Formats: sequence, structure tokens, C-alpha cells
Amino acid sequence: MKIRYLLYFVIVGMLLLAGCGKKEIENAVNWPIKDFTATSQEHKTVGLKDLKGKVWISDFIFTSCADVCPPMTANMAKLQKMVNDKGLENVEFVSFSVDPSVDTPEALKNYATQFGADLKNWTLLTGYSQEFIEEFALKNYKALVKKPEEGNQVIHGTSIYLVDQKGNIKKSYNGYKNVPFEEIISDIKSLQ
Repeated sequence: MKIRYLLYFVIVGMLLLAGCGKKEIENAVNWPIKDFTATSQEHKTVGLKDLKGKVWISDFIFTSCADVCPPMTANMAKLQKMVNDKGLENVEFVSFSVDPSVDTPEALKNYATQFGADLKNWTLLTGYSQEFIEEFALKNYKALVKKPEEGNQVIHGTSIYLVDQKGNIKKSYNGYKNVPFEEIISDIKSLQ
């Protein structure tokens, strides 16, 4: 009889402990990001290897965007502040320019500082061709980027993406309106 109760408590204890593990990210994907080479706002060469070991939030923007990029960048800055205020470490913010012929490192740096970006853990990237970013976004992020032949407004999505320490996209979120800040924070914690 004692052995039966002991076995019962051991099994119940194991089940309870199993429920205390990491929270899974709901609707997670596992899209690997291929290596890339880009130039940061500080004129440094950045590639996938420089982001390995960090959780990162990424998006696609350009500095002469007339509509969605300013609110997206403001939302990224708000999320960055929340991440920093909560003391979450090893989280990087990465913005890829979708208009690299216009967005110089200086232009990206000036643009980000207008929104209060903390450039200690926010890297803005350029220094590649238009063809590269269009193909890179589509193949890695499943996102459309297209610079029309007429005009200066690049077509691109408004998602922000959560990327794990190995360089795999785990989830995308609306980065323009109704941004699920608390969900993103929770998902970042799940990866840590």
C-alpha cells in the first residue's frame, strides 16, 4: 500500500514538473534565415553570424517611406523600450532597408534616432543591391519587397518577425497597427 502511494506521488510530481517547462510559441514557424552580408548604420559589416546567440526582432523599412514605415519604426522603438525596461538580455532589433540605393548608413542612423531608437541593440542594415533584398525577403521571410520602376515608394509588408538564437524565424506579428506587444514579450521570454 505504501509503495502504491509513493508511486502515485512520484507520478503526480513528475506531471506537475512537466507542466512547468518553457511555454511554447503559439503558431510558431521555423524558417531558417540564410547568411547575408550588409552594412550597419555604423558602417560595420554585419552577417548572420553576428546575430547568432541572440533573439532578434526584425522588420523591413525605408527612410523615405510616406506611410507605414514611421508607425512601424515607432512601434519597434516602443517594443525595444519594453524589452529593455523588462531587463530582457541578448535581444537585438534589426531593420533591413528595402531601398538600399537611397538609405545610406547615415540616413538610417538619423531616421532611427528620430524615433528614439537605442542603437546599442538596434542594427539598421543597407549596403546590398535592390535585387538582393527583394529575393532575401521573399526566400527567408516569405515577404514581398518590390521597388516599382516609377516613383520612390517601395512596396513591402508591415510585419515584424521574431528570430531565435540560431537564426530561425519563429513568428510574425503586425508591426503597423494593433501590435501585440505583450504577446511578443512573452514569446521572447519563451525563447530565452
